[in-house]
Amino acid sequence: MEHPKAQTDERIILGIDPGTNVLGYGLLGIRGKEVRMIAMGVIDLRRVGDIYLKLGRIYERITGIIDSFFPDELAIEAPFLGKNIQTTLKIGRAQGVVITAAICRQIPICEYSPAEIKQAITGRGAAAKEQVAHIMQHTLKIPQEDMLPFLDATDALAAAYCHYLRTAPAGARKSVADLLPARRSTGKKKAASWTDFVNQNKDRVKGLKD
Repeated sequence: MEHPKAQTDERIILGIDPGTNVLGYGLLGIRGKEVRMIAMGVIDLRRVGDIYLKLGRIYERITGIIDSFFPDELAIEAPFLGKNIQTTLKIGRAQGVVITAAICRQIPICEYSPAEIKQAITGRGAAAKEQVAHIMQHTLKIPQEDMLPFLDATDALAAAYCHYLRTAPAGARKSVADLLPARRSTGKKKAASWTDFVNQNKDRVKGLKD
């Protein structure tokens, strides 16, 4: 297999969405303002019952991905402290194994919270995974047939893209907004505040009385 750097990528970012049932990964190649998807996929461990066997499989697969694509940096989603503490602990274990694999290969690591990644990609920290997947597909021009049924894979790409946005030089950075199609003009002046928006769009705000 051709070494990814042979395609003149300046750097390669490995993004990880950690999990002990399904772990998502995605790799981006960066060259100036050009960002391309090298690969994405999932490590499906739903049929593996023992948690320690799951962690061993994760370490083996992540090490294999690193040795195949030679990423320069790792961007990984940090565990979200939700209502189910056991789920959070399991995700934390998976994250720790991935970080260990990166440390063993001397790869710099950056963590981003789920809200931070969603904010960078969609502009909303509480955006749905489906919205993240849609924007990643459009931004990276991923054919529909290459999209996976697991949103963990696009979440991993989003982690990598968030890292790119956070670390690329200002002159070389291309935001998601730059890559999305321009909205058709409605002839209305852009609202500077919520009050302006309401005044300009009374027909779109429910319950508004003159």
